[in-house]
Amino acid sequence: MKHIMLILLLMGVVAGCSTSIDGSKYQQTTPPLALERFFNGKVKAWGIVQNRSGDVVQRFTVDIDGRIEGSVLILDETFTYEVGEGPQQRTWRITPMGNGVYQGEAGDILGTAKGTSYGNAFNFQYEMDLPVDDTTYKVAFDDWFWAMGDGTLMNRSYVKKFGLVMAEVTIFMQQQ
Repeated sequence: MKHIMLILLLMGVVAGCSTSIDGSKYQQTTPPLALERFFNGKVKAWGIVQNRSGDVVQRFTVDIDGRIEGSVLILDETFTYEVGEGPQQRTWRITPMGNGVYQGEAGDILGTAKGTSYGNAFNFQYEMDLPVDDTTYKVAFDDWFWAMGDGTLMNRSYVKKFGLVMAEVTIFMQQQ
């Protein structure tokens, strides 16, 4: 009995370290998020990265220059760090596949990102090799965007390793 209690306790602790958001809850929520409309032009973003302890390990701004070529949304991102360091540039190519499903590619992303639109929310999932100090870790990003209205967007990203949240990214974006 003692072993069963310990196993249940450990399962609860591990479950508490992971995050799972049900996008269907946002399907009827407004304002609707249309990626192509929000990111077609200049967007300014402010963000932080917090480690598992909640400490801010990165603080940054991003200048995003978005445009549409054919049906592909292209986001040229330029990062400036006030705390920590990370990529200086990233270019996303995001392609609508129909029915609210998207695919995305960027130079530092492993494979293809998979995106799904849910009313005022959008979920982007992808993997990347993330450099931390002198090591690189293969991690999964569970990236959530919510339209806030008035040309603003909130982004919350969960960085996972072995299904456990290792860091969280919070970004606020505003159309310029």
